[in-house]
Amino acid sequence: MLKTLDRPVVLSPLPTWLQRYREIRRQTLKLVETLGPDDQMVQSMADASPSKWHLAHTTWFFEEFILAQHFQGYARFDDRFSFLFNSYYKRLGGHPHRSIRGTFSRPTLDQIRLYRAYVDNAMDKFLASEASEEALRLLELGLNHEQQHQELIVTDIKHAFWTNPLRPSYLGGQMRTVATTATAAAPLKWCRFEEGIYQVGHDTEGFAFDNELPRHPTYLSAFRIASRLVTNEEYLEFMADGGYRRPELWLSDAWDHVCEKQWTAPLYWEQTGNGWTQFTCRGSVPVNPSEPVCHVSFYEADAFARWTGARLPTESEWEVAARSNRCSDNNSPNLLESGIFHPAPAVYWASQQTSIQQMLGDVWEWTSSPYSAYAGYRPPAGAEGEYNGKFMCNQMVLRGGSCVTPRSHIRKSYRNFFLPQKRWQFSGIRLAHDSNDRIS
Repeated sequence: MLKTLDRPVVLSPLPTWLQRYREIRRQTLKLVETLGPDDQMVQSMADASPSKWHLAHTTWFFEEFILAQHFQGYARFDDRFSFLFNSYYKRLGGHPHRSIRGTFSRPTLDQIRLYRAYVDNAMDKFLASEASEEALRLLELGLNHEQQHQELIVTDIKHAFWTNPLRPSYLGGQMRTVATTATAAAPLKWCRFEEGIYQVGHDTEGFAFDNELPRHPTYLSAFRIASRLVTNEEYLEFMADGGYRRPELWLSDAWDHVCEKQWTAPLYWEQTGNGWTQFTCRGSVPVNPSEPVCHVSFYEADAFARWTGARLPTESEWEVAARSNRCSDNNSPNLLESGIFHPAPAVYWASQQTSIQQMLGDVWEWTSSPYSAYAGYRPPAGAEGEYNGKFMCNQMVLRGGSCVTPRSHIRKSYRNFFLPQKRWQFSGIRLAHDSNDRIS
């Protein structure tokens, strides 16, 4: 185990790295198996990207950062792709504006697939012969980068299909559910943590993004955190009580968004004569009261918390709770590999009434913490330093992963981040209280 730029590099045999590379690249292609060429061209909003672009950009990463820099004699597939599929790395030169990715009818999807195959073949040769420690460090970063885009492939095509009046199904078939005998969500309990100094941040020998470092002590006042996620039933009560019509519950900028966008419910919810439905990766289905509420913004999460008399946890509180022995580390959290692509209810276990459930998977959990650097953080040198550090402004931290996060990608120190008004990701709510609050 050697460390470079504060991140550990596992010196595994090259065949192990090659196997992992192939598995992750295959998983990406599996996620677009149900999509035709027309589907993979669609960009439904500036925040999202076409599936075809995701296939190309993840390939660009390996070509740009590894093959072009570390594989002697490598010839690029197409020199123009260096510009075309650069996402935001300013030090590598220009790049197209994010909002026009859906206009790239050329190169065709077939050409993008040839590009992937060309780079994969070169990576096979590279990993069979001359991969250095520095190249392996970049490979590990690239594989985690591709897993981030796997999640984006799902969230982006879900939004694209929702904007289509036909409301097509991404996965097809009936909604799968987690095997459970529960007919309702587990009762909500409050788990108390004592005042003290806790260690937070990445603490294992495995991979971490630079924004998870360094591990450091933080002081926390005593707090209580909810044993499960907020459910649709609870959120419906907020809506029925005029939650979207009460400015006293909302931050100033949040209220402006509610009024301007005319929000009345979470994204993908629609009211029908029989109640509420929500659009899922398998089409529209009735809202299940016991499932975690999903596709809400930080603004909505914060307003709901105010309505209940609670608050959102800080990211340090969330991490301390997730790392505690009270967190029920379920052997099968609802992540990408579950194949559900939808949040599932918390299960009631009579023997674990004081445990904390759903900390990993189901939905990303908004925290009250702005996305900023840990004390002592230094971004990596060069273009790689643009990966996380330059986004530490005006964004809020989410924790825990979602139902479309790959299992090998998530960990309890992982820091996701989005602008507070965004809600096309699988994002939900967990509540917290100060220890001296009265809880009704």
